[in-house]
Amino acid sequence: MVRQEIPNFKMDAYDAATGHFTTVSSDDYKGKWAVICFYPADFTFVCPTEIAAMNAKYDEFQKLNTEILAVSVDSKFSHKRFVETEPILKGLRLTIGADGNQEVSRAFGVLIEEEGVALRGRFLFNPDGICVAQEVQADSVGRNVNEFLRQVQAWQHATKTGEVCPAGWRPGKKTLPVNTDVEKMTGRVGDYITIEEILD
Repeated sequence: MVRQEIPNFKMDAYDAATGHFTTVSSDDYKGKWAVICFYPADFTFVCPTEIAAMNAKYDEFQKLNTEILAVSVDSKFSHKRFVETEPILKGLRLTIGADGNQEVSRAFGVLIEEEGVALRGRFLFNPDGICVAQEVQADSVGRNVNEFLRQVQAWQHATKTGEVCPAGWRPGKKTLPVNTDVEKMTGRVGDYITIEEILD
């Protein structure tokens, strides 16, 4: 999916912030930074922890003008009941897409065809609708929301400045100004940044 445009989609959804059903489409996320986050199923074990973690960082994503859409193949009715009954989802503000016909999961390349559920796929799209980052995992291990938030910050910084972000970059840390010093830095990155600075 990386470097590809966001697939066109439209599906039912449950808006946990309002408690109402709605409809979402790919057009809703164009012109914005957007996270499309697939998970295997409602009423499971790792999935609610991931959704709750994204929700806990919701305000930080909003400060970065980044929208979040969670998606599974469950119905909007299942999503509603899931949010209402799972204690860890109390206060959820996310919208959850209902990919009942599995077309959206398939379009994003995360559908497990023989099981009819999606892998843990998380995709970051820039305002041009181009995927700049993706993470796909099997079902037994949850993803790290802090690392993903860091990636959003790094991608926004790189996009805005033309600089590139070294491994583990966080706001306030040193970037690599290849937009101005590309010849000087070629083959000499170690003269500009140390491994200690990278790992700090």
